[in-house]
Amino acid sequence: MSIYTNQLQAHCDRFEALLPAYMPATGGLQTVVAEAMAYACADGGKRIRPVLTLEFCRLCGGAPEAAMPAAAAIEMIHSYSLVHDDLPCMDNSLLRRGKPSTHAVYGETMALLAGDGLLNLAFETILSPKNRGSLTADGVLGAASALADAAGIDGMVGGQVIDLDSEGKNIDLATLEALQRGKTAALLIAACVMGARLAGATPEQEQAARTFGEGIGLSFQIIDDILDVTASAEKLGKPVGSDAENEKTTYVSLLGLEAARRLAAQRTAEAVAALSVFGHEVDSLRQLAEALLNRDH
Repeated sequence: MSIYTNQLQAHCDRFEALLPAYMPATGGLQTVVAEAMAYACADGGKRIRPVLTLEFCRLCGGAPEAAMPAAAAIEMIHSYSLVHDDLPCMDNSLLRRGKPSTHAVYGETMALLAGDGLLNLAFETILSPKNRGSLTADGVLGAASALADAAGIDGMVGGQVIDLDSEGKNIDLATLEALQRGKTAALLIAACVMGARLAGATPEQEQAARTFGEGIGLSFQIIDDILDVTASAEKLGKPVGSDAENEKTTYVSLLGLEAARRLAAQRTAEAVAALSVFGHEVDSLRQLAEALLNRDH
């Protein structure tokens, strides 16, 4: 079963068609890093984060098309994080999404700069006056603020710090959850909140968006941990078994496979329950949450 209904697939298809327009275009001395940035964002897997931004904008009464720059921005942040994650100083992975990782193609130094370039391009994209369209200044600034918070030391970067500091150590569930709220869930929360803020959501709607993002984010990571020990590299498109090799505590090593699956199901149920504030137009997000819970890659 596809993770997307026709409605969400339409968001995804439109995003794929428009993303190249947000990539840097230069024939000058920066051409190689521009190519590396585009390479990092190409063939982008499920595109869950931009799709969530577009759909929550729609659910909260906005026009999804107006949220496209924000959707591009969060995908740039996500892609930069993967580029840096794969570097020799981090996970030292030569494979990402079934193809050579960015540093395997362009070298470590250029990959580092490509990640830095994407981080900055994300905020250039979301804050550029030419991309504002009919959006309010408060909405754009609110969305950019959510993205910055999620990408920084209290979000994704902070989660990575806890992850690195925890290697070779036994950590408890509370520490693991704090790690994954930052490293994995923060950007998914931001994706949902950005869409809501761009549409001028009510506080109740924004909180529901936040709860949904956190629930599927934590569930997503639990399933990732499960697949790292049960799936093949061919199926996942990236190396498996690296968590054990790097002596990382995971939901599986801490709880066992069955308890980890139960916790993933609980997180998904919490996410779906939060959607009730939007009424009856949430079938697409409910299916997405359930498909992510039951995925095999």
